Amino acid sequence: MKPSAYLLICLGLALQACGPLPKSQPSGRIATATAVEGVTPSTSSLQKTPLHVGRGVDGGRFQLYFTDPSDPAADQLDGGPDLPLVEAIENAVMSVDAALYSLTLYSVRRALIQADRRGVRVRVVMESDNMEQADPQALKDAGIPMIGDRREGLMHNKFVVIDGMEVWTGSMNLTDAGTYFDRNNLIRLRSPEIAEDYEAEFEEMFLHDHFGPDVSDPTPHPHVTMDGMPVEIYYSPDDHPESILQDLLQGAQTSIYFLAYSFTSDPLSRVIRQRAESGVTVAGVMDANQARTNMGAEYDMFRSAGLDVRLDGEDGLMHNKVLIIDGQTVVLGSYNFTASAARYNDENIVVLHSPQVAAQYVREFRRIQDAAQP
Repeated sequence: MKPSAYLLICLGLALQACGPLPKSQPSGRIATATAVEGVTPSTSSLQKTPLHVGRGVDGGRFQLYFTDPSDPAADQLDGGPDLPLVEAIENAVMSVDAALYSLTLYSVRRALIQADRRGVRVRVVMESDNMEQADPQALKDAGIPMIGDRREGLMHNKFVVIDGMEVWTGSMNLTDAGTYFDRNNLIRLRSPEIAEDYEAEFEEMFLHDHFGPDVSDPTPHPHVTMDGMPVEIYYSPDDHPESILQDLLQGAQTSIYFLAYSFTSDPLSRVIRQRAESGVTVAGVMDANQARTNMGAEYDMFRSAGLDVRLDGEDGLMHNKVLIIDGQTVVLGSYNFTASAARYNDENIVVLHSPQVAAQYVREFRRIQDAAQP
């Protein structure tokens, strides 16, 4: 398979403030990656990701993005606009703090090094097992301060905080595979309160060396309203997210849709099956390899209960971790539905209460479901 055939990120929902777009928005121009002094780009990383922009709901402070490795248009394009996250890093003026499970995207590495060279404070926290890769090493060689978790549990976050004003997070690792080959979602949240939440979580790791169960200070703003939309921010294992998700699922009245890279949580599976028995419509898509090989994977349990849960039909990973409840509430982030995510890993979760946002995720769910197999 040709890597270019998997090179498409489509913008599923753009919520824009009135007036001109800020400079960091995708501009539609064709960009060419250039080398930073002392950094040699790989061929695959020089291929820029084309964006297809679709406006959904009028709003102000956030955008949603979905990777689409199956779109044939990607096979016809040699380049395209910069990844919007890269543009946001390029426009940072004060600070960039990144908590990354893995990093192999040259465009992000280059943007972070350039930001550091123009005086922006850049700091990185990573999963220790992935710090020896070429791109993290290039950041270290450039003098960017970086620490690893050095723990058995994973530092599994994928978030970037820029200028204390915006946060980028979701299921997408900043890697070639995560961007070009796998099914992922990414959200941009422009909110100083949410940025403060993520900054506090970052500094808990970076400054205080608190990872996993080492709980530090509470989240400053766990409940925020953005343009009339309630948003909840949680971290694992600090906030005991499995219980929070159980409560959300228990409240489902009409439907539960889920996209799960890994699903081994007995408590969450049990609630979903109970709600199905009560008449709630349940459907899901799981990553095929994980469902077949993970010890304790819930796929067979769901199928035995007669639920419409399928295995993804793509060559890359179905890497999303999403719940859509009653067409009203969306759960997203780095959190797989597993005991490890609940108890040991560093994870983050965003809960959005919006029928408009839920409709965009249902649309993405249907796209993935249509390609999946029982």
